[in-house]
Amino acid sequence: MVTDPIGDLIVRIKNANAVGKASVVVTSSKFMENIAHALKKSGYISSVGKGKGHRELELGLVYFDGEPRVHDASRISKPSRRVYQKAGDIRTYRSGYGNFFLSTPKGVMSDVDAKKHKVGGEVLFKIW
Repeated sequence: MVTDPIGDLIVRIKNANAVGKASVVVTSSKFMENIAHALKKSGYISSVGKGKGHRELELGLVYFDGEPRVHDASRISKPSRRVYQKAGDIRTYRSGYGNFFLSTPKGVMSDVDAKKHKVGGEVLFKIW
């Protein structure tokens, strides 16, 4: 049983990119689908589809010239310690080459979108 499904999602994406897989299968829920669509919108994954199992999502991974799009990802807000950020406190990550993903009242979105919509929320993870 996974106690932190968001952490499991980003670790699976990182590991699949490290070995050059074309896609990765993760557990599915509405929240995981929202995160996957936010990652797709930001260009970190290429596709989001249903997996072979009942509660699975299949995520297509993106590569540029053999290099993975996702170099590293780490969880910010954990089940033991939640981290929140106001819209005015959101800063760019890695000079704009990376993103923070936030869970906001308007849904899961990247730091760029959250700043544009002037909404804050729980900082889920950072990825670059």
